[in-house]
Amino acid sequence: MRPSLPESLATPDAKSRYVRRLFATIADRYDLITRVLSYGRDAAWKRRLVAMSGAGPSMAALDLACGTGDITYALAERGARVVGLDITFRMLQLAIRKPFGPAGMPHSVPRTPPSAAGAPHFVSGDMLALPFEDARFDLVTAGYGLRNVPRLEPAIEEIRRVLRPGGALLSLDFNRPSNPAKRTIYLVYLTLVGSALGWILHRDPDTYRYIPESIKRYPGADGVASLLARSGFEDCRVVPLLGGFMAINVARRLR
Repeated sequence: MRPSLPESLATPDAKSRYVRRLFATIADRYDLITRVLSYGRDAAWKRRLVAMSGAGPSMAALDLACGTGDITYALAERGARVVGLDITFRMLQLAIRKPFGPAGMPHSVPRTPPSAAGAPHFVSGDMLALPFEDARFDLVTAGYGLRNVPRLEPAIEEIRRVLRPGGALLSLDFNRPSNPAKRTIYLVYLTLVGSALGWILHRDPDTYRYIPESIKRYPGADGVASLLARSGFEDCRVVPLLGGFMAINVARRLR
């Protein structure tokens, strides 16, 4: 008998196994789902994150949980030297098929950071054990990534490790509203819509019910800001989106 969704998220190891299976399953429909669940605002939120990042030529950037590469490409278009990292190899296969610049994308997944501005490189890797040396990047971004790691604190420590002093982190994700009534309505809505989409697309209503279940276990943007501050980040702030149902966390490693 298959474990229930709450059971699949009950421990870090169980969540890790579940998330790996889930994103391999939904990769080909990932772009569609993010557009639907964001009322078509997903692209605008990602553009705002990139604009806030200050990315530009000579900057080394790491896009975590890069998915099919939306933020990765947007950073590269600003001239940054970008590595996109995701644990789901199918996501990376889809990302490298997207056109970039006049020459298009390479048809492989290089495992070393690029040495000059241009098309981004993509790496299959785990946010809990980033395959990069200390202080490698000026900028780290994440789109819907921190909520999905099995253990949030070690992921934050890894991000801080690979950031240079003065480097910035920007993370876009679903928020967890602090108001109980608002939170309940939000989670019920996501559960109903997720169940319907899961059944229509995969004949499994649990597929996208993962989103509200993961939000229940997520500290929300304010909680993430507190964790970042405790991990040595400074200038930690939250930029609310969609009335606070979504948010961008911003923080900087100053030392």
